Amino acid sequence: MNDAENKLFSIAETQQGYFTTRQAREAGYSYETHHYHVARGTWIREARGIYRLARFPVTEEGQYVLWSLWSCGRDGNPQGVYSHQTALSLYELSDVMPLRLHMTVPKSFRRSSALPAVLILHKGELGEPETEQRSGYRVTRPLRAIADLLQSGTESLDRLTAALREGLARGLITSPEIEHSALRESLKSLLKE
Repeated sequence: MNDAENKLFSIAETQQGYFTTRQAREAGYSYETHHYHVARGTWIREARGIYRLARFPVTEEGQYVLWSLWSCGRDGNPQGVYSHQTALSLYELSDVMPLRLHMTVPKSFRRSSALPAVLILHKGELGEPETEQRSGYRVTRPLRAIADLLQSGTESLDRLTAALREGLARGLITSPEIEHSALRESLKSLLKE
């Protein structure tokens, strides 16, 4: 492996094999060589400006990395964080299997390309303690996901109560987290139901 290959592999390895055009350029690949690597079969074009190294297998979780990379800002860092129903599903705190992926992006988020049909974007600001880093993408912590859904009114209170209780039982949510939440009274009332 040459230096550029090593650098790109190191990047892709942390993102389940996925990488962006920008990341390939930063690793040492000129833009003109991208088509060659796709034609040769070593890179697979997954979406506009997003590739996957062919030697990495496709996984169910790969879709989360793909759309996280789609949300990259001008600085090259992903801005989207999986949230709402998608977050509960990722933590296995709900039997809801959303047809589309819910992602929270900053209020300032702008993309010139069309929103992919697979995504539903929510605008909001997330603090670092409200998110968790996974392998190549971020997801809101369970309590934040429940609070978002409680505020949006898109899920039944019974489902949110079950998710909150299971999150507490599994140690994914703590009582101090609930106490420090802006929605603590609403969350506490869910536990009383």
